[in-house]
Amino acid sequence: MKKTISFLMLFVFLGVYAQKPNKQINTAKANNTQKANFRVQVFEKKDSSSIKLLKPDPEFKNRLPIGAKVDELSNFQDLPKAAAIDSVWKSELLNSDLFEKMQREIREQDYSEVVYKELPTDTLKARLAKLNARTPFNVEYNPILESVIKSYLKRNKKSMERLMALSEYYFPMFEQQLDRYDVPLEIKYLAIVESALNPRAKSHMGATGLWQFMFATGKMQGLDVSSYVDERMDPIMATEAAVQYLASLYRTFGDWDMVLASYNSGPGNVSKAIRRSGGSTNYWKLRSYLPRETAGYVPAFLATLYLFEYAEEHGFQPEKPELAFFETDTIHVKQLLTFDHISKVTGVEKEMLQFLNPSYKLDIIPYVEDEAYALRMPRKSVGMFVNNEDAIYNFAKTELVVNEKAMPTYVEAEDKVRYRVKSGDYLGKIAQKYGVGISSIKSWNSLSGNNLRVGQYLTIYSRKPVSLASSANERSNNTTETKSYTVKSGDSLWSISKKFPGITVQNLRSWNGITNTNLKPGTVLKLSRG
Repeated sequence: MKKTISFLMLFVFLGVYAQKPNKQINTAKANNTQKANFRVQVFEKKDSSSIKLLKPDPEFKNRLPIGAKVDELSNFQDLPKAAAIDSVWKSELLNSDLFEKMQREIREQDYSEVVYKELPTDTLKARLAKLNARTPFNVEYNPILESVIKSYLKRNKKSMERLMALSEYYFPMFEQQLDRYDVPLEIKYLAIVESALNPRAKSHMGATGLWQFMFATGKMQGLDVSSYVDERMDPIMATEAAVQYLASLYRTFGDWDMVLASYNSGPGNVSKAIRRSGGSTNYWKLRSYLPRETAGYVPAFLATLYLFEYAEEHGFQPEKPELAFFETDTIHVKQLLTFDHISKVTGVEKEMLQFLNPSYKLDIIPYVEDEAYALRMPRKSVGMFVNNEDAIYNFAKTELVVNEKAMPTYVEAEDKVRYRVKSGDYLGKIAQKYGVGISSIKSWNSLSGNNLRVGQYLTIYSRKPVSLASSANERSNNTTETKSYTVKSGDSLWSISKKFPGITVQNLRSWNGITNTNLKPGTVLKLSRG
């Protein structure tokens, strides 16, 4: 990322949503009022050019003209400066470059002495002693910790300022859950070490989200993955799952330093290190018996804790985004919506929707019976959405028909795949097929080596929601051979979709023009688009 990109750009971008009496920001608001402040009304369809979508809302000024058409929405011009800011939203908001950088530094950290005259060792010792007195973590002085702290101060100051700015959004959310489960609030810094506060971060091993859940661990914590949604990327759901998991680790170890180490390397590796050290539970004595990444993991956490707690003393000056977590709210959606639909009718930029709703992988919020999918937006936009809910859903439905936009099939990832080893199979081939790591397969099946035998069964937690145990042809046999289905007593759209893999409730609704959930026995349903 170019050095010229600064947090000032992020500040201005998020400032669009704040109600500050700033002339430049108010101008942007005025220009966006036409796009945002209206009610949506869908009239009877004659042809795609005669769909009237908008009528004036008496509550607002500067509204759109009556009878504006679908394609007229694209005629509105954005402010050039705002557009330029939008172009860098991924770098600033999702922070994607910092994740790889931080993970690499943890793996490759050089623990040799670092000269940093602005922080004398005696001063550091005194500050660490204060931290140690008020936290349940062992923050005693150690030359290795000093090296990491000074290395961060010397090389990572700008990166830390960016993380401090992002923390203004995420930390209140974390603290809610940490307090709820009686977990130390300092654990919030763990998300910085894990993901650099990037909810879409994905490690080379497949760990995903703010709290870096592997597929199988996420499933065990109730985080589902489908072709549309990865709940490991949902900040609220993943945070609650992480806090619950951390609390369970503390019940096992009774020591928060051991919890940190086991969160990274697994409880098994920590218990082995305790045995090899002769029974010690002091992290610094265990450190040489832990995997290299974990050896750098806890010092990175403690260094981050120190830098955030003493940010002012070290002259950190992060910009504070105007949009806080508590200035957002959620709506449970009642039908399939895309971010494009939502952006068109609410005026909330698509990029902001992506930032607030990172778990929707395709920028689509699916509708699945018995599932509750939520849309998060700036609070001031939520009221408008609720007040015009029916009309917005009608608009989205009409847009899909007009544009004939085919939505991807909703397919859930399996909780567990039981795979039988075939001739010619090897661990790398099987790992690639299911999108997992070789070490994960070995761990799930207690394999000590790489040798497999034909006919052997393996338990695999697949990360590929479409390419599961059965092939694409096997999954589609029912749908290709069966073109229709006759509704029986007791059937529902959900139960019917389960009989035909690859077909969703939304498919059945779309292909058969169904607008409600009532099905009459004897009704013949089409099982394909044609």
